[in-house]
Amino acid sequence: MRKPGSRKGLEDLGRVRLSRNFFFRDFLHSEIADFYRIPNIPVDPDLAIEAGKRLCEELLEPLEATFGRLHIRSGYRSPDVNRFGNENKLNCSTNAATSAHHIWDIRDFDGCMGAAVCIAVPWMIDRYRDESDWQRLAWWIHDHLPYASLCFFPKLWAFNIQWHERPKRIIQSYVSPRGILTKPGMANWEGDHGAFYEGFPALRG
Repeated sequence: MRKPGSRKGLEDLGRVRLSRNFFFRDFLHSEIADFYRIPNIPVDPDLAIEAGKRLCEELLEPLEATFGRLHIRSGYRSPDVNRFGNENKLNCSTNAATSAHHIWDIRDFDGCMGAAVCIAVPWMIDRYRDESDWQRLAWWIHDHLPYASLCFFPKLWAFNIQWHERPKRIIQSYVSPRGILTKPGMANWEGDHGAFYEGFPALRG
């Protein structure tokens, strides 16, 4: 697929089905793009679609099947949108750091494909209140899903979840306790963490 150069082309891209419940259009909204009038359109739609399908099929579909409807906060970012966000301090990393992450249609330094989305889980918001409760969901995902990286944020316990060809399996947070929760080599990385998420539903989908 060529980069959309018309409204119809963008509509056609939006209709691409990435998985059972997700279409590309679900990931195109961006406050930066809307407010500053920067088109949020992939340069390489085929690569973005391929990476997005893996993200949706392997991570988002089982999360939605288990916890109910997900709230998508930030999905795909075009290189132009992300660059503007970084240069204007709008919570965007550099394009190099964001490739194979929010920028789905550029491979990373190692030539690997990846995709990330920021989501919130209403099921969690409705049931938990303590600032550190985000760890419950983090450990559930760690034990059940093939994520590449997770990063949690204070508002709504929203978090970036990434699919990547070479997953690093690292979890970090800007919520208390801040920093790295786990990564390969840390003592808490292996084993069953079920005590953290007692009462959670069983994995579905």
